[in-house]
Amino acid sequence: MKNIRFIFLLLASLVSLAAQGQWQWTDKDGRKVFSDRAPPAEVLEKNILKRPGSNGTTKADAPASPAVATAAPQSVASAPKLSGLDKEMADKKKKADEAQAAQRKAEQEKITKAKIENCARAKQAKANFDSGVRISRINEKGEREVLDDAARAAELKRIQSIVDADCK
Repeated sequence: MKNIRFIFLLLASLVSLAAQGQWQWTDKDGRKVFSDRAPPAEVLEKNILKRPGSNGTTKADAPASPAVATAAPQSVASAPKLSGLDKEMADKKKKADEAQAAQRKAEQEKITKAKIENCARAKQAKANFDSGVRISRINEKGEREVLDDAARAAELKRIQSIVDADCK
């Protein structure tokens, strides 16, 4: 008889330990649901009555003191609870976005630097053309030729377009 009582008490204590790992929430029809798995995503946070490891307290057992209710910041209460996997994914996404933004910024700085250099070269070339000095260049055959007025005007127009585009 003592053995049966001992077994009964042992089973009762095991059942209470198993109940510690249960979720409790109210479904959309207002019925209480008990499960060892988390509620579906469509269940609102306010409808979750008990979580595993919450020491058996439910929302009905929570103190109704206004001081306790106002002690928690509102943003924390309205923030979604993320599981470990969701946090990792959010962190990875955040890091990827930051890396992408840094890469865009580096590319933009590179483009800006190239425009500044092009602007300086174009201004120097324009100053050479405006000085009236004869300008020559090497043709496809490797021969030196002096620019005539038409070629000089075309080159000056090309240089001016570069100044207009890169020297803003």
